[in-house]
Amino acid sequence: MTFEEYAFARASALLRLARLLTGDEHRAEDLLQDTLARAYARWGRISRTEQPDLYVRRMLVNAHHSWWRRRSSREVLVTAVTERPGVSDETAEVAERDALWQLVRALPARQRTVIVLRYYEDLDDWTIAELLGCSTGTVRTHAKRALAALRERLGRDAAEPMGVF
Repeated sequence: MTFEEYAFARASALLRLARLLTGDEHRAEDLLQDTLARAYARWGRISRTEQPDLYVRRMLVNAHHSWWRRRSSREVLVTAVTERPGVSDETAEVAERDALWQLVRALPARQRTVIVLRYYEDLDDWTIAELLGCSTGTVRTHAKRALAALRERLGRDAAEPMGVF
């Protein structure tokens, strides 16, 4: 498979992963472009691996973590008051998903990465461990801590009358 064929076939899935990791469409596009540029330079070696997609995903995750470490790329989270919908409709579901996504974005980078790879990309612990270069136990620890933090925050928000996120 040539690099062009790979990029054409997998670009949308890689962009989705980048969006989930960064939480920002424009930053995700930049991250993917940088990752694909690096992959192009190494494509001869990458294409000979058993799972080139796993290799490129790992490059994407590593590049995201490198960006996260840079001070200029850190996001400053601010509180925003949102209105809670009174009627159960599609806007309520969208608001709920958005609120949950804001909580996921507030997690530390490694925990957020594990949550994204596990629940949005539907990867198993072994694959996530391979992508992150750690043990499966570390993956499970990050997932457990992330879920505990999300549950705690969701419990607090439910107790607040006007839910400030």
